[in-house]
Amino acid sequence: MRRKKGSQSLTPLELQIMQVLWRDGPSNVLHVQKSLAGEAELAYTTVQTMLNVLHRKGRVRRTLRGRAFDYRAVVSKDAVLKQAVRDLVDRMFGGSAEELVMSLIKARQLDAEKIAALAAEQESGDE
Repeated sequence: MRRKKGSQSLTPLELQIMQVLWRDGPSNVLHVQKSLAGEAELAYTTVQTMLNVLHRKGRVRRTLRGRAFDYRAVVSKDAVLKQAVRDLVDRMFGGSAEELVMSLIKARQLDAEKIAALAAEQESGDE
């Protein structure tokens, strides 16, 4: 399935780059490239291109510092997580969060004990 042009969802590489910015704060291309070195061997120009794509998508802002740009995330990790979950539920479960939960139960990723603990945590957070 092809991604819609202008899509605001993040590719796996874009997400890795955003995680560097969320963790380390404003960073230049070289810093991001070095931070990703353990995960993938990416060329400087590849990282630069991906940061420019994130800039065009409105996910990062850039500020010129000397001769290089510093990039900073303008969207929170929580907002990206919520969108990714929404996309997953829509694409894989026809918009049904209940189907997602049932899938987690069937895959033994979630059981009644965990569901009760999550419900109790949610209730205490609502107060």
